Formats: sequence, structure tokens, C-alpha cells
Amino acid sequence: MSSLKPMLLTCMKTYSREQFVKDVTAGIIVAIIALPLSIALALASGVGPEAGIFTAIVAGFVISALGGSSVQIAGPTAAFATIVAGIVAHDGMDGLVVATILAGVFLILMGLCHFGSLIKFIPFTITTGFTSGIAVTIVIGQLKDFFGLTYPTGVKPIETVEKFETVIHNFSTMNMDAVIVGVVSLVILIIAPYIFKRIPGSLLAVIAGILMVQFLPLKVNTIGNLYTISNALPSLHFPSLSLNMIQNALPIAVLAAIESLLSCVVADGMINGKHRSDMELVAQGAGNIASALFGGIPATGAIARTAANIKNGGKTPIAGMVHSITLVIVLVVLMPYAGMIPIPTIAAILFIVAYNMCQWRTFVNLAKTAPKSDIIVLVTSFVLTVIFDLVV
Repeated sequence: MSSLKPMLLTCMKTYSREQFVKDVTAGIIVAIIALPLSIALALASGVGPEAGIFTAIVAGFVISALGGSSVQIAGPTAAFATIVAGIVAHDGMDGLVVATILAGVFLILMGLCHFGSLIKFIPFTITTGFTSGIAVTIVIGQLKDFFGLTYPTGVKPIETVEKFETVIHNFSTMNMDAVIVGVVSLVILIIAPYIFKRIPGSLLAVIAGILMVQFLPLKVNTIGNLYTISNALPSLHFPSLSLNMIQNALPIAVLAAIESLLSCVVADGMINGKHRSDMELVAQGAGNIASALFGGIPATGAIARTAANIKNGGKTPIAGMVHSITLVIVLVVLMPYAGMIPIPTIAAILFIVAYNMCQWRTFVNLAKTAPKSDIIVLVTSFVLTVIFDLVV
């Protein structure tokens, strides 16, 4: 049963004060990175900004405490954005809560049945195809906010193709003030990693965006214009149930399993360690159930945040737990100021997220070198994800 033992229990046997200091430092730095990303991903998912923070706090803490990886950092990720947005649009928040809880149950069952090692048999072409497809859908979904477009009353496109057509039809309503803020934010996000090694570019872009809107004569929508901001802590919520909400759970569970275990494998390579895949699935399930009950959205292991944790000295699950606790403090103290963040800055952050996840070099290489059958699978999964959705 060692495959179902949380890594935290193993790490505590040889834990030291020196490592605690490193874990706390890494946890705080990862929380700073996670803050703007969590808000951006929540907005891309069609929910309020607090939901992203709730997810990083609740799911992040539970998954670190119970997980099968010593360094995994969990929270909202871009892979879920299009699925969540579709569920919220069709079934509302209760539909999302039910789907996420059921997905959590599926993940726990997958772990208890020792399915962790079976995930590796899912074809690489399928995961590459849908990951690239998700990146495209995120970019298309953010074009409206980046260019500051205005849609006619009642026009709220849901599907990716509908969104793209609506952008084309209403491109004449472009707001140059929004474009200026978006472009400046995008430039900061691109060049910041080369100049500031320790400060996340997303945080710098958010600060620059706020300063531009507050002190320059720019008329740009901010989060506060579109959403009610609250610094209240998450509260327990039980949804109403209906059968048509259940069909979305399996795609969430499978995607969470694939992404979290992929993140674990990447982390293993960075620390020369080995994760417990079955325990990680159980932890992901518990984390998603908790996230849904406390107002969050689906969560999984985040490769970028996990890598940042490792690079800053985090070596045990304590770092992930500190990351969540830090976000609680940030939520209570700073969340009201999140209303000042310009919407085009959020769009720019999501453009970079989409670029980092699109794997275009891998996609092109597969298209050139893979057998024809693999190329067909690659392109089919990509096209289905963009034209329909990941559930299909």
C-alpha cells in the first residue's frame, strides 16, 4: 500500500529547519506567481476572480497535503478554461460544482484501482492535439477583451467558432485605449523573464496595467467594472442536482489525471525523484471535491508553478501548503484592489499562458515525422477541440 501513502508523511521523517525555511520561501514566491494567473484563469473560465483564488487555496492545500509528489503545486490551469466556461454557460455554477465533485470521485476511484500507471498509455498525439486546441480556444476567447470590442446587447457567444465569428463582425468597435494597455502588458510579459529572474512577469504586467489606467487618460474596462470583488473567505456550498450535469465529469477527471501526472513526471526529472501516481490521483480527487464545495473550479497540478517551486528551493509538500496559506492572506488583504486590474492585461496574461501550453514546435515536428495514422489522430483531436470542445 506504499503507492497510496501521501508523500508528506515520508518527507516528515527527515525534515529539517533549514528545509522549512526553503519551503516557506518557495511557497511565498509561488503564491505571488499564482495570484494573477488564478484570477486570469477564473475569468477565462467564465466565473468570478475569487473562484480562481479559492481553487488555488483549497485544492492547492489538499493536494499538497495528500499528494503523491513532494513538489507538486496545484491550482486552476488553462487546460480547464474552455470546459469550465462551457459548463457554466449551459448549467450555471451548480452544474460546474456537480461535475467537479463527480470528477473528484472518479479520480479517487482511479487512484484506488491503481490506474495511475495506465495514464501513460494515452497516445501522445491525442494529448498534444487537444492541448494545442485548448491554446487556440483560449486565444480566440480573449480577443474581445484584448481589443476592447463591444458586442450588441444580448450577444454572448459560447462556442469557439461563434466567438471568432463575433470578433470578426464587431472588430470595427475596437477600443484603442484597450489595445495600448494590452500591447504594453504583452511586451512586459515577453521581456520580463529576460530581465527579472525572481519577479514574475504577470505581476509586473498587472502593476503596469493598473498604473496606466489609474494615471493616464485611458478608458479601459477593469475587473471591478465587470465583477463584484469580495475578500470574504470561501464558504461551504452544496449544489442542487440534475442528471444533465453529470456528463461533464468524466472529461474533467481524465484531463486532471493526465495533466497532474504529466506535471509529476516533469517534476521527477527536475529533482531526480519518483512520485506515487495512485496517491496523486486520490489527492487530485479530494482536492477537486474540496475546491467545488468551497466555490472553486477544477484544479490539477500546474507544471509552471511546480517548476517555480523547485527552482526556488521547495522540496516537500510544505511549500505547496505555504503557497495556499499565503494566498489566504493575500485574499483577505489585497483582493479588493484586484478590481483595478485592466481586462486587456488579463487577456495578455492568457495569451502567454496559451503560447506556453500550445506546444507548436512539438505539433509541427509530429506533423512532419509521425506516421500518417498518428498525424490523423493529432489533427482530428486538434480540430475537434477547436471546432466543438474537449468534451467531444
